[in-house]
Amino acid sequence: MDEQVTERAGRRRGRTGGGGAARRAERTSTAIEAARYITRNVPNLDILHDEALEIIEANAETILWEIGVNFVNNPAALARWKDAGAEIDGERVHIPRGLARQLCATAPRTFTQHARNPERSVEMGGRNLVLAPVYGPPFVHDAVSGRRYATIEDFRNFVKLGHMSPWLHHSGGTVCEPTDVPVNKRHLDMLMAHMTLTDRPFMGSVTEPSRAQDSVEMCEILFGKEFVAENTVLTSLVNINSPLTFDDTMMGALETYAAANQASIVSPFIVGGAMAPVSVAGTLTQVAAETLAGVAYSQLVRAGAPVIMGAFVTSIDMNSGAPTFGTPEAAQVTYGTGQLARRLGLPYRSAGAFCGSKLPDAQAAYESANSLNMGLLAGVNFMLHACGWLEGGLVASYEKFVMDADQLGALHKLAAGIDMSEEAQAMDAIREVGPGGHYLGCAHTQRNFKTAFWRSRLLDYKPYETWSEEGARDTVALASVKVRQMLESYSAPAMDPGTREALDAYVAEKKASMPDAFS
Repeated sequence: MDEQVTERAGRRRGRTGGGGAARRAERTSTAIEAARYITRNVPNLDILHDEALEIIEANAETILWEIGVNFVNNPAALARWKDAGAEIDGERVHIPRGLARQLCATAPRTFTQHARNPERSVEMGGRNLVLAPVYGPPFVHDAVSGRRYATIEDFRNFVKLGHMSPWLHHSGGTVCEPTDVPVNKRHLDMLMAHMTLTDRPFMGSVTEPSRAQDSVEMCEILFGKEFVAENTVLTSLVNINSPLTFDDTMMGALETYAAANQASIVSPFIVGGAMAPVSVAGTLTQVAAETLAGVAYSQLVRAGAPVIMGAFVTSIDMNSGAPTFGTPEAAQVTYGTGQLARRLGLPYRSAGAFCGSKLPDAQAAYESANSLNMGLLAGVNFMLHACGWLEGGLVASYEKFVMDADQLGALHKLAAGIDMSEEAQAMDAIREVGPGGHYLGCAHTQRNFKTAFWRSRLLDYKPYETWSEEGARDTVALASVKVRQMLESYSAPAMDPGTREALDAYVAEKKASMPDAFS
């Protein structure tokens, strides 16, 4: 069934693969302003000296060899490790010193994730930073309806908001969990939303290996089977069950994607003090060990498969047990892991607009600003959760989505560095104005005033009297209006009709082949 649908779509598109259909669709689509992914012109913040990095790396190798890592319910993984030279004790894998690092060396330093609109493709790694929205919340929140379980309509709304946000580069994955669709079928609806409501790159399903395979097969319809075989069109999140455990579900998804030459983000999910030591150095050591093992395993499946080294790390409130965000310790781990990733020559995923607040309030703003800026300075290449995250990741917030997305524009400006061109030196302006004058009317200001300063498209800069007359709205109220305006003005990017027909047929056949399951 699946290959027939893929082949029918390929015949409809002729031999142009993903590129021809994408270019035809792009020419007839409504223009959406979208900034290119960030290329940093500012230095990374290196918080650890070489000796500290060498200690952490040596301790990580000791963990892999002396303590080992568990690959549970996965005999094929144990066989791969044994063939590679590891020692196997039950489900425990003891990796000899240097083996994981040797395997990691075959992973590419950079790779391109292609979008169906070639202008939206992104380059992962190097000096680049790709921004993607929140991932995984089962709840949503908006100023009108409050907190509630997420639906597929919410999911589609967030994909639309992401498509219209000028500073995002990637559509993400599970921007919220649509609880009104059966668990075993919702990945099909989520993939359809990403494939049809935006023309940006997106993520595949990881909740079951067969769903990862569905993701690959749907991409074969969207891009063409040959194109997918030769190019990366999916980047998907594979979490490690910290401490030191690789479960069969996530590893099954990784195996599917690696075998198909699609990218995985191998990422520990750590709350310091609960799933890792309370010390920054101890947490960095565990992160290094887990990511070394995970990335190495992807290369055992297929040498050269694209992979991103990830780190989701936060601290814990020792009174309540709740995770805390925007803290200095989390920043230190994020900076340190960036250095470890660069020493391995791997793209790096971390940071986001993290907060523990229940509302998009001052706490949310402080914590998110701290987290976003640390991601920029840490050398992150792929930033998941860059907008919309609320309540420790349990909630996707409509208002915070547009608030965060607006602030991502400031990251673009900061990352550009300081312009030192002759025009930017402004010596003609300083000569023209001289002592005691002002610059408002000088020629240099007139030439540059439209682009000189980054300006929020959401925050209020009006005088108090005007602000008061317009309803004295706070930022959440302004964001609520912005959400409504964006959704009302949304226009879907054009799509090749034959491709859409083939995708609809694939999803319909898949859904009809299995009963609904809600757990």
